[in-house]
Amino acid sequence: MEFNLAQVSEAIAEAVPEREMIVFRDRRLRYGEVQERTRRLANLLRSHGLGVHRDRSELAPWESGQDHLALYLYNGNEYLEGMLGAYKARVAPFNVNYRYVEDELVYLLRDSKARGIVYHAEFAPKLASIRGQLPELELLIQVQDESGEALLPGAIDYESALAAASPERPDCEWSPDDLYLLYTGGTTGMPKAVAWRQADIFVASLGGRQLDGTEYASLDEIVEAAKSDATAMMPTPPFMHGAAHWTAFSAFTGGNTVVVQNDPKRLDTEDVLSRAAQEKVAVMVIVGDAFARPLLDELRRKPYDLGALRVLGSGGAPLGAQLKDQLFEVLPDVMINDGVGSSETGAQALNVATRHAKATAGTFSLLKGACVLSGDLQRLLEPGDDEIGWFAQMGRVPLGYLGDEAKTERTFPTLGGVRYAVPGDRAKLRHDGVLELLGRDSVTINSGGEKIFAEEVEEAVKRHPDVYDAVVCGRPSERWGQEVVAVVQLREGAEPDEQGLRELCSAHLARYKLPKAFLFRSAIQRSPSGKADYRWARAQVESGS
Repeated sequence: MEFNLAQVSEAIAEAVPEREMIVFRDRRLRYGEVQERTRRLANLLRSHGLGVHRDRSELAPWESGQDHLALYLYNGNEYLEGMLGAYKARVAPFNVNYRYVEDELVYLLRDSKARGIVYHAEFAPKLASIRGQLPELELLIQVQDESGEALLPGAIDYESALAAASPERPDCEWSPDDLYLLYTGGTTGMPKAVAWRQADIFVASLGGRQLDGTEYASLDEIVEAAKSDATAMMPTPPFMHGAAHWTAFSAFTGGNTVVVQNDPKRLDTEDVLSRAAQEKVAVMVIVGDAFARPLLDELRRKPYDLGALRVLGSGGAPLGAQLKDQLFEVLPDVMINDGVGSSETGAQALNVATRHAKATAGTFSLLKGACVLSGDLQRLLEPGDDEIGWFAQMGRVPLGYLGDEAKTERTFPTLGGVRYAVPGDRAKLRHDGVLELLGRDSVTINSGGEKIFAEEVEEAVKRHPDVYDAVVCGRPSERWGQEVVAVVQLREGAEPDEQGLRELCSAHLARYKLPKAFLFRSAIQRSPSGKADYRWARAQVESGS
């Protein structure tokens, strides 16, 4: 049996209507309340003509027969309501990076052909300045915030519109083929929307698998599992990042409660940890070293009652082994789940660590459907094959990239009648079946004919006690073609020490992988989700000395 996200949400809300679903600031929204609010949003969208216009069977994988709704929001109940309400209207919502400048916003909203947008009032001036370039953007729904920005001409207020809309179940038949859209971060190229069938992404990333990896066989099974005691779960990254809203939707599938920090505009570690203590959060999700380091600093600075915390999950960026060991010093009873996946694959692999065993980084146990393809994409690699291949996913994979036939065919090849997702990560399978993840091919440095993976060098550089953060990229070299350069942010009060950095790296890296130069910056620029911004790093290398 296959499922639609609106269908699953409705069934769970009927089963546990009084249970808390979303806790944000002073709002404590129960499942029944969110059910009504998202129905109202769905009926509002449908009243403006948004919905589905062509059946999936009539379309190519990179095409959409639905209208699209942009979510230009910080974290809050409105973001998750926006997704669920759109699904209930058979509209495909998608994520907008709130740090985009005007040209990037125009590109994204044109590329998506968005007919509607839900946005925080703070963004109204920027939206007003580009509105004339977006004739297809018809419906503007403005969410009130602390900015005090007035309602844009022709826009409608979110809460007022919901209050005036019907609370009845929308008059439409949901389909497992309805789309889930997720725009990639665009850190190495232009953002692209990955288009999934809802039935596939539900299994791949949104809670549609049981703990043993098997798929739910019926809606009754999902509802029965959701009736068990609720767990408080806290995704700390922006919901515009897949790892964050994947956590939220997985929580909803299990009938759990999603806790949102009070300040969604930045990583306020005191706010995050205070909120986690207050709400007795059991599961917290972060994004790699960029989130872990400041949280660790705050935990060392001040005690927090995190006795309820059982799992610290990380995804979307590397989490170093040394940092895991340091986290266990302040959170000794926590299990660290370091996950791997991408917009194009869903969840693929997991590294589980506790304080009782030495932490590792870069090695993972494969989840269902994850595999490694040979470099020529002609065969599946077996454990122990001495070849660097492509980390791939089979089974539940996306349809393709919205509006891009060529990239769809490149990224989702068919081998032996099986369709794979191959987003671009390099990996090896050890003899014991453990995956060694090497890094994204697009940021690999080719030096003297040798491939050097940026993430491997970054992990080595960040082992130095004076290094707070680092990102690595290549620069042109007459002798080697490319050579490795590390852009480094030191801890406060530390002085640059290139020799010490190089000596430490030499204990963990072959000589040809060592950085030829170190550039020191006051801060490393990353996306709001914590991912490395390699375009920024290359600009530093090109202009730096």
